[in-house]
Amino acid sequence: MAPSSSARKVAKLASRGRGKKVRFSSGTTFPAIVAAVVVAMVALVAYAKISQPSVESGAPQPGDEWSIAYGIKVCDEWLPNLTGTAAELEEDASTGDLNAVLSGTDRDGIIHYHPQVGGNTGGRAKLGVFLDIYDITLTDTKLSLPESQMPEEPRSWDIKDDDVFKGTSCEGEAAVLKVRVWNDYTSGEFFDNVTDFRNLRFRNNGMVFAIAVVPRGSDTAKPDSAAKLTELGVIGAGDSAPTTTVAGDSAPTTTVAGNSAPTTTGASTTVAPATTTAAAATTTTGG
Repeated sequence: MAPSSSARKVAKLASRGRGKKVRFSSGTTFPAIVAAVVVAMVALVAYAKISQPSVESGAPQPGDEWSIAYGIKVCDEWLPNLTGTAAELEEDASTGDLNAVLSGTDRDGIIHYHPQVGGNTGGRAKLGVFLDIYDITLTDTKLSLPESQMPEEPRSWDIKDDDVFKGTSCEGEAAVLKVRVWNDYTSGEFFDNVTDFRNLRFRNNGMVFAIAVVPRGSDTAKPDSAAKLTELGVIGAGDSAPTTTVAGDSAPTTTVAGNSAPTTTGASTTVAPATTTAAAATTTTGG
């Protein structure tokens, strides 16, 4: 049977196209648009990274001099405050009145935070900076001071040890390690932190930190050194001071409600401010 004319035409057209390359008629417009979009996206990402404030930005900066009260409590006793040295005056943080420090006799219970050029400024201003300068170990379960600050034992307390309070009035009681923080020394509002202590921020002048190894259910008042902040000219805002949360402060915290034992929920807990009274701590829950 002879092939039809239609079949012959198809075969002829096929033979003509054999060996030729297929070319698209759309040109370079679409690839150019795609390339321009990609370049624009890369530029926007680069600009965002450059314009984003660095962790070192913000207060405090070199030239700032913040006074922050602190105290260290074990059982129901406040330990002697740390002694500063003249060499530490050139560090980001030091303790002790300047004149007394030079003579090595002062224990004022104040963290004098004065970041140096190229030092721990802005978001790097944390409790861990002070702890490192004075060789203090503070983990979620252990507090340890150097022999230079605590010549006699005990100078180390581990809450995993059932005998952590041995020889004290709290002997036989279960211990908890926490750092209570007041953002304003004239306010009764505080936060109880139970982990990641080293990353607690120095947010502003006039804060108070109480490092405490205490029985569960016990309260922790402000250390006596908080009263010295007035003498140093620190102006507080009282109970009206707003409490702010700084991005990056990821340390899980908990508020002691009615002086009960601190607890955490999951990987993190809600930070809830509380106001203390003469009898107990009244808890308010923050968003």
